[in-house]
Amino acid sequence: MEEAHYSNIHLALVHFPVYNKPGEVVVSSVTTLDVHDISRVCRTFGVGNFYVVTPLKTQQELVERLIGHWMKGHGARYNPTRKEALLKTRVIKSLDAVVADVTEQCGEKPCVVVTGAKQVPNSIEFGTLRKQLQEGRPTLLVFGTGWGLEKNLIRNADHVLEPIEGNSGFNHLPVRGAIAIILDRLLGRS
Repeated sequence: MEEAHYSNIHLALVHFPVYNKPGEVVVSSVTTLDVHDISRVCRTFGVGNFYVVTPLKTQQELVERLIGHWMKGHGARYNPTRKEALLKTRVIKSLDAVVADVTEQCGEKPCVVVTGAKQVPNSIEFGTLRKQLQEGRPTLLVFGTGWGLEKNLIRNADHVLEPIEGNSGFNHLPVRGAIAIILDRLLGRS
């Protein structure tokens, strides 16, 4: 498939509402390493927009400063590939706002697919989702930070993607690693 086909596939990294280790709903901190690395992975696989989702104004400003540094001035001249990777990175206050933005861009509401490390009933398999993505319908892949997405985000999604399973019984991938694996399975060359 050509890169332009994937412009209907978007990715959101949610920092609220997510769980912390004790199971409380919290706002997790944005890390600049996530923004850099996930932007690069999204650009590699031709994803439309990468949305960093946080309601905190200070965190939004952090992401905007980071993007601004690499988009203009010294950062853009020093590392043009970083600039290219961040061209489609956006910071936005909520997942609902992301869905509205994708809907406006694409002319229809996206299919919302959430991810997580736990198996849930009726998960969509990678192969099935890959075929659906090839049909070109706008799709939003949603990843959580902290200890995972709040249950209502999962309940309200169109699909829950089956988890990545290794061969050791250990299943606690960093979100950057999970995104790279999932995008390769869904959008990589077969």
